[in-house]
Amino acid sequence: MNTVWGLLVVITFFNGCIIKDQWWWTYAKSQITGNASIPSRPEVINIGSILTLDTIIGKVAKIGLEAAVENVNNDPTILKGTKLKLIVHDSNFSGFLSIMEAFQSLETESVAIIGPQTSVLAHMISHVVNKLQVPLLSFTATDPTLSSLQYPFFVRTTHSDAFQMAAIADIVAYYEWKQVVAIYIDDDHGRNGITFLSDQLATKRCKISHKAPIKPDARRADIREVLLQIALMESRVIVVHTYANWGLDVLQAAHDLHMMDRGYVWITTNWLSTVIDISSWVNPTKLFSSMQGVITLRSYIKDSPLKRKFATEWKNMTTLGLSTYSLYAYDTIWLLARALDNFFNHGGSVSFSKDPELNDSRGGFLNLDSLRIFNEGNSLLNNILQVKMNGTTGPVEFTSDKNLISPAFEVINVIGTGFRRVGYWSNSSRLSTTLPETVPNRTSSPKKPLRNVIWPGETLKKPRGWVFPHNGNQLKIGVPKHVNFKEFVDQVKGTDMYEGYCIDVFTSAVNLLPYAVPYKFYSYGDGYHDPDATHLVSLISAGVYDAVVGDIAIITNRTQMADFTQPYTESGLVVVAPVRRLNSGTWAFLMPFTAKLWCVTGLFFIVVGAIVWILEHRINDEFRGPPKQQIITTLWFSFSTLYFSHKQNMMSSLGRLVLIMWLLVVLIISSSYTASLTSILTVQKLSSPIEGISSLMSIKDPIGYQQNSFVRNYLVDELGISETRLVPLNLPEDYEKALNDGPSNGGVAAVVDERPYIELFLSTRCQFSIVGQQFTKNGWGFAFPRDSPLAVDISSAILKLSENGELQRIHDKWLTRSACSSQGAKAAVDRLELKSFKGLFFICGLACCIALFIYLGLTIHQYAKHKPDLLEPSTRSLKPGRLKTFISFVDEKHESVKARTQKRLEEARSRASLDGNDLSVNGSRSSGRVSVSDTP
Repeated sequence: MNTVWGLLVVITFFNGCIIKDQWWWTYAKSQITGNASIPSRPEVINIGSILTLDTIIGKVAKIGLEAAVENVNNDPTILKGTKLKLIVHDSNFSGFLSIMEAFQSLETESVAIIGPQTSVLAHMISHVVNKLQVPLLSFTATDPTLSSLQYPFFVRTTHSDAFQMAAIADIVAYYEWKQVVAIYIDDDHGRNGITFLSDQLATKRCKISHKAPIKPDARRADIREVLLQIALMESRVIVVHTYANWGLDVLQAAHDLHMMDRGYVWITTNWLSTVIDISSWVNPTKLFSSMQGVITLRSYIKDSPLKRKFATEWKNMTTLGLSTYSLYAYDTIWLLARALDNFFNHGGSVSFSKDPELNDSRGGFLNLDSLRIFNEGNSLLNNILQVKMNGTTGPVEFTSDKNLISPAFEVINVIGTGFRRVGYWSNSSRLSTTLPETVPNRTSSPKKPLRNVIWPGETLKKPRGWVFPHNGNQLKIGVPKHVNFKEFVDQVKGTDMYEGYCIDVFTSAVNLLPYAVPYKFYSYGDGYHDPDATHLVSLISAGVYDAVVGDIAIITNRTQMADFTQPYTESGLVVVAPVRRLNSGTWAFLMPFTAKLWCVTGLFFIVVGAIVWILEHRINDEFRGPPKQQIITTLWFSFSTLYFSHKQNMMSSLGRLVLIMWLLVVLIISSSYTASLTSILTVQKLSSPIEGISSLMSIKDPIGYQQNSFVRNYLVDELGISETRLVPLNLPEDYEKALNDGPSNGGVAAVVDERPYIELFLSTRCQFSIVGQQFTKNGWGFAFPRDSPLAVDISSAILKLSENGELQRIHDKWLTRSACSSQGAKAAVDRLELKSFKGLFFICGLACCIALFIYLGLTIHQYAKHKPDLLEPSTRSLKPGRLKTFISFVDEKHESVKARTQKRLEEARSRASLDGNDLSVNGSRSSGRVSVSDTP
């Protein structure tokens, strides 16, 4: 007991803490308590490893594993004296041999198996280790499905292919490619990886247009045959997900077939970066010659002292290059060692037991009864998944779904005899040109997440990513077989050729493409009724047609079935109805103005004349005289301004201001009246009781529409018009007859159809016209399969046709008629309304009011200054007398008022002078009397 306590004191002293080592603490505690059941650590722990040693990955992995075992065994701080023994087995790419090697490893009572090298073998061996409860750690089996609950004892110590496929999908989406071709090995590794790629592409609205599997035992001739099929296809973006040996054969065959030329895009998973890292020093010119411009991924490993130290040791161990698989192999041993250390620290022991189900009666020559179940396998598995350490690959830690944290890749562009890093990808920051650990999580992509790439053919220009397929198949284009309006689409009799406005637009657009597009038109319809365009478009997604060309309106439900090009003509729904000619009549001269406008204009003539009279009456003799004469003068002056023939001169500044504003109003109104009256008398006017879709909805009369068009669904579903009111019509002649008959004779009140049809219909039928405004707006386009790159190129060609005027020339060739205006005549007389001149009348009225207020102010001031003295002072306080006096003052001429005032002033001066003289005389007389009286 004293020895135990002394040992604890020594451990505490050297470690600087009370107890650091859990195992020693557990062992000491057992000695103190007398518990001798805690087992001691074994001297040797067997670890099995299944590799394919004749591959470059197998070679570097073996070196990495052995180096890690040696370093672990030489490190006294881990496993406390227990040594790891690595038993390597060669599977030689054989599933049968892998099973045998796994059995041999398990017969040696290995606590874990590292490997196998491929996902196919991992699937098979996982069933064995599940039964025997032995953890299976693999740093090369990247099949995402191995993470499923079906394989609880499988632990992947590298990143899953699911993250690689997400990175490739981001690259494809960044360059705006919509389709890729996938080349893969036809096994679990290849198929499952490509399945995940397809899922990731779908989230970006991209897809795999063709899957090209390669047999696991394929020869170069087989690979060449696969590539020849790909060369005939549309997509030029090729993703290669294979093993290193097959991948190099694929690239070499592609190079020989000139599939590494300009226009192609090659993207590979990380097998290519592994080859470059390991073998680039052997013969770089030969190695890189067949992969110029290829983009590949490489696991991103942050630089660290541990990584640099191991890289230095690696150079002393082999001439092969250091790859990421070497680092993951090295960290796998250390991961297992730390898990075992923690396992033993918590009292774990290594023991095996026999499974009664495994016996010779079932195993035969397999000797299954020699296999043992690892009793503590679940405990060791939990310890493995709980490890948190820093390795040569960076932080090593598992998520809840048994994936390593922080998956990240370098995006590498192979060029010359080396490569250049064009960016990074991580699960948190996606594509970026900065290091993953320096980029925070973000929801949007940066403006330029990748640097410039040198593509195959040594070009910096981004490849289009597709060409028209060279497999000899023509595009199968569906064309509606019309029975009416054949100016848009019509089949030439006796041939399989088509003509019309829509056909000419399509062929002109195709001729502008920088590549040939072989195609053939196929008619759709019975020739007796117009076909349903929506159903025709749906046949694209069904695979019947490769495209649809014709008068196809772009509406919502059709865009869910196919992709449409840029509209090549505008369209929309309009209402056409019978119209009648409006005769000018006796009172046509009154029609330019509405009644309100006539009344307001006449009122202003009178008001302006009255205000001018008020302003000029006191100073202008032409506006004075008897009342009758003044009224006639005022009216004559006011209405003569209509012809600018007034003879009266304005004497006051305020009068001139009012006259100028009124003449401006008269000029504008008279000009507008003249223009409107000219239009009424010279232009044909038509009238209809229906004014547009609103008035059509308010009545209950029948409505015609083109049979099998989307108009019916729109009127019923969107506008709520009863289906019983709708009458399907087939031919333009049916339109004409139904409109002429009218609702009372079994016809219709109006027809609703798309504007291009109606304009063509009206070009020879002037008794009908478009009434109201167009109440929907869409266009016609050509339909292609979803995400079709051809639709994008055709759209660009249509824009070019519009810019160079060719589109208008095609329109004029097929649709312009001269017999009757396609726009039709106006269905109502456009009368000038009061609201059109409100501002003008307001300005004129404001000027009149201002002038009148100024005049009244000046007049009141003059009245106060020049008002006459009343003879009877008692009457000064009476208001009627004051008002009468003021009116008399206002009516009096201004010169008279001034003269009377001047006369009054002179009289006042005279009186003042006389009063002064009288006062001096009287004073003299008084003085004389005083003098006389005073004389004695």
